[in-house]
Amino acid sequence: MVKKRILFSVLFVALCVSAFSVHVIGQSTGNDGTVSQRIQVMSSKVDTMKRSLSAFASGLKSESKDEKVKKGDKENLDSPLARATSLEKEATRLQSDINNLRGKVERSDKYDSKDVDNLEQAVADLQSRVDKFQTETASARANPESREGKAREIKKKKKFLGIFGGGGNDEYDELIGTVTPGRDRELFITATREVRKRNYDVGRLLFQTIITTYPDSPYLPMSKLAVADSFYLEGSTSALIQAIAAYQDWLTFFPTHPLADRVVLKIAESEMRQIGLPDREATRAKRAETRLKALMQQYPDSPLIGEAKLRLREVQDNLGLHNLYIANYYYTLSVDQKKGGLKGAQSRYREIMDKYPDFKYMDEVLFKTAVTYQLEEETDQAAKYYQRIVRDYPNSDYVAKAKEQLGLIGATIPDPDPARMTVMPAEDVSFFTNFKNQFFGVYPMTIDKNGVLMTRDFDKEKFEVIDQIIENQGDILKNQIPQALTTVISQRQAAVAPKPAPQPPEK
Repeated sequence: MVKKRILFSVLFVALCVSAFSVHVIGQSTGNDGTVSQRIQVMSSKVDTMKRSLSAFASGLKSESKDEKVKKGDKENLDSPLARATSLEKEATRLQSDINNLRGKVERSDKYDSKDVDNLEQAVADLQSRVDKFQTETASARANPESREGKAREIKKKKKFLGIFGGGGNDEYDELIGTVTPGRDRELFITATREVRKRNYDVGRLLFQTIITTYPDSPYLPMSKLAVADSFYLEGSTSALIQAIAAYQDWLTFFPTHPLADRVVLKIAESEMRQIGLPDREATRAKRAETRLKALMQQYPDSPLIGEAKLRLREVQDNLGLHNLYIANYYYTLSVDQKKGGLKGAQSRYREIMDKYPDFKYMDEVLFKTAVTYQLEEETDQAAKYYQRIVRDYPNSDYVAKAKEQLGLIGATIPDPDPARMTVMPAEDVSFFTNFKNQFFGVYPMTIDKNGVLMTRDFDKEKFEVIDQIIENQGDILKNQIPQALTTVISQRQAAVAPKPAPQPPEK
C-alpha cells in the first residue's frame, strides 16, 4: 500500500508540473468553477429568466383581450407588457452570446477570459432588473378575485398556421402571470410537486414567482430555501454551484432561523460532492472544511455536530492525502534518488501534522518525517517522531522499524499508550475499489443527498419538512424539526376507513 502511494505521488506531481504548460479547456477560474461550469450556470439563469418573462407576458396578454389594448400596451414602452417583452428579447440576445462563448470553449478556440467575467456581470445585471420588474408590475397583474381552492382553466397551446406545434398547454402561464390572493400557497404546493417529479426548472420558476411577486407572503423564506434545495437535489456540477450560492443567500437573510445549521451543512455537502481524488485540485475540499468548522463553531448545540465531525474527518483525510502525495514525491526524490528536496518533504509532512492531527496515515507521516531528520543528523528530532509512532500507533506496520531506529540512535523506546491500543491502521483499499474510484474520479465520503426541506427520491408515504411547512401555512416551528440529519418527519398516517354503522338485530 505504501509503495502504491509513493508511485502515485510521483505520477501526481509530474502531472501537476506538466499541466502548467498545457491549455485545458475547463481550467479552474476561481470561486465559480471551471469556464464550462460557469457558462452552464449563466445559461441556466438566463433560460429561467426567459421562461419567467414569457409567462408574465402571456398572463398580461390574457388580461387584455382587446387587440387594440394589446397593441397599445406594446407601443407604450413603459407598460408592463412592453417591459416584459423587451427584457425577454434582451435575455434571448444574452443567451446567444453565451452560446457563442460555449462554442469557442468546446472547439478550443481562443477567447479572452474577460469575456466570461463580462457575461457573468451582464447576467447578474439582467437578473436584478428582471426581479425589479416582477416586483414593480405585481399590481398590474393583480386579480382581486381569489381563486384559491377553485379549478383553473388550462388553455391549450395554439398551433402555428394551424399546423405546427400544439399538443401541450400553457398550464402555468395564468398561475405565474397574474397576482391573486391565496395564489402564493397554490404556487408553493404546485412547485413542491414539480420538484418532487424532478421537473426542477419548473419548480424553481414557481418558487421564484412567490419571491418576486408576493414580497409579503409567509411562504417567501421557505420558497428561497426550496430553490436552493432544488439545485442540490438536481446534483449536476453547475446545479451544485448554484445551490451553494442560493443557500448562502438564504443564510444572509435568515441567519437565526432554526434550519440555519442544516443549511450550513448543505453548503459543505455541496462542496463535498464536487471533491475529486486527492491528486486533484483541493479548493473544494478546503471550502468544505471551512464550512464544517463554521457549523461546529456557530452551532455547538446543534444535533448535527456528530455528522459534521464525521464529514470534517473525511474532508481532512482528503486534504491530508493531497499533501502526502506531494511530500512523498519529494521524499522519493531526496531519500531514494539522492537528488535533494528533503526540506520540501519535511515541510509538507509537518503541515499534515499541524493541520490534520487525526489523519488516517499519520503513522506513515511520522516515520518519514523522522527519516528526513535522521538524514540531516538531527537525531533528537528524529527520535521524537519514532517515539510517537511506538507510543500512539502501537498497531502500525512502522512500529518495528521505529523501534529499530530508536535502538540505533540510542534513544528510549516508550511503552504503548493503553488508550491508543484500539487505534488500528487505515484499511487497505481493494484493487477493484481503487480502480473504480480512479476511473470515476470519486473520493468516498459520507454525504446526505437529500435537501433541507425535500428528499431526493420522494416517497408519498413519508411526511417531510416541506409538508409540515405547507400545513403550517408557510413556516416550521423549532420543535417540529427532526433531532437528527433527516428530512423526513414521520410516516403518513393511512386513512382509517369509517366503521360501518351497527345493524339492528334480525327479528
